[in-house]
Amino acid sequence: MRTSIFAAFLISTWLAAPAGAQQITKDSVPGVTNFARLETTVACGGVIKTSAVAELKQMGFKSIFDLQLPTETGADVDGEAAAAKTAGLNFVHVPFTPASPDTSSVDKFLKAVVEPGNEPAFIHCAGGSRAAGFWFIKRVLLDKWDTDRAMKEAEGLGLTNGAVKTFALNYVQTHTR
Repeated sequence: MRTSIFAAFLISTWLAAPAGAQQITKDSVPGVTNFARLETTVACGGVIKTSAVAELKQMGFKSIFDLQLPTETGADVDGEAAAAKTAGLNFVHVPFTPASPDTSSVDKFLKAVVEPGNEPAFIHCAGGSRAAGFWFIKRVLLDKWDTDRAMKEAEGLGLTNGAVKTFALNYVQTHTR
């Protein structure tokens, strides 16, 4: 009896471990700055070149979320949208800047990221911090993770900007039910 209980415990622990502790890998992807991937769920990164979109499709991504303003250095929102369409990827533009944060951008992201056909998602901005910050918010509000666990993951994905961290923490605090 004791052996079967122990065996059941080991099996349940082994099955549950991947859901709670996914690995973040940082790869070099031509045309993508600061690429950090969370197993098969999401990857966050910085500015991308339109030539990288086909590679993202080959890597298994279903969508691209671009958080850059069209006026940012290196941003090519229209070119990226066209490349995504050609590659057969969903493209969602959610412009956001921590200099004048707009909560409606986060609301739009949270709604779109869980739509069928959008995962795995590649989320990017100029450097990766905003992308990881939005993922942090998703983890806390939609996946019901505690903030410490979600923050550790987000930092691994590239959340380094203090203003983005502060915004994300405040957003979570004001939107937690």
